[in-house]
Amino acid sequence: MKSKAVSLVTNNPIKKKSVWSQFVRQWDTQIMIIPGIICVFIFSYAPMYGVLMAFKNYDLFKGFSASPWVGIKQFETFFHAPEFSYVLRNTLCISMLKLLIGFPAPIILALMLNEVRFMAFKRIIQTVTYLPHFLSWVIVSGFVVSMLATDNGSLNMLLQEVHLIQEPINWLSVPSYFWTILISTNVWKDVGFASIVYLAAIAGIDPQLFEAASIDGAGRFRQIFVITIPSILPVIIIFMILAIGNILNAGFDDILLLARNPILRNVSDVIDTYVYRVGVMNSRYSYATAVGLFKSLISVALLTFANRLARRSGNSLW
Repeated sequence: MKSKAVSLVTNNPIKKKSVWSQFVRQWDTQIMIIPGIICVFIFSYAPMYGVLMAFKNYDLFKGFSASPWVGIKQFETFFHAPEFSYVLRNTLCISMLKLLIGFPAPIILALMLNEVRFMAFKRIIQTVTYLPHFLSWVIVSGFVVSMLATDNGSLNMLLQEVHLIQEPINWLSVPSYFWTILISTNVWKDVGFASIVYLAAIAGIDPQLFEAASIDGAGRFRQIFVITIPSILPVIIIFMILAIGNILNAGFDDILLLARNPILRNVSDVIDTYVYRVGVMNSRYSYATAVGLFKSLISVALLTFANRLARRSGNSLW
């Protein structure tokens, strides 16, 4: 009987449908993804051939194929470079600060907005917090530079008015202040837009859960920890996995525009800005490619590791 049942399952025509037959049945739906696949191949996979430049001593006049092969020499040069220590330190520290401060900020904002009952006030707060995300870093950096300026800068004027400082401080020329300015600006710019996903997740929670909790005597603050956060935990885990995978992406536009003073290089230079400086400005293409490839490999390893840890909780990307 057991073998007969197995044969019936294996001979079931529904089970034996091929991928091609399913594609033919759903051709009108499947064909919609073809432009996306073409774009991904052109802009993401085709340029990967250029990764070979990291293993060559690229010469602009000899061309890509005629440039000599040097193996891992470019990587060794980076690991022994005097800039390696502070570039890696800045990248990790800035990324960790953005993760520790910037990641929970939109969650907290979403939880706070969810508790607001006056809808007009809630819409105003949402609009005010969403707006900075749609401003380019050029505009945001100009705003920050103007606010922190020594002559007529609003922050210096305010601190002088309340007698906290006697003379204006050139905030963007003091290395010890740079990380605070950078992280604060990033949180202010992105916290509102990032909270949209969490607000959507909170809106999908069954209201009967809150009613049952209130009947049992749970206040609004306790309901947040007992119902709201556990309900949106899968979304939080997915975004945490992506954040860990991007931990070496400390930023480029914001750092490049805010750290204009060369005195800040020891605290502002990260892998992305270092690649731009040595690759584009100094024309060391092979060396810059090797540094960028090193960052990408570490990011993939961190993403895989974070995904495996998250899989134990039942929530993962794959």
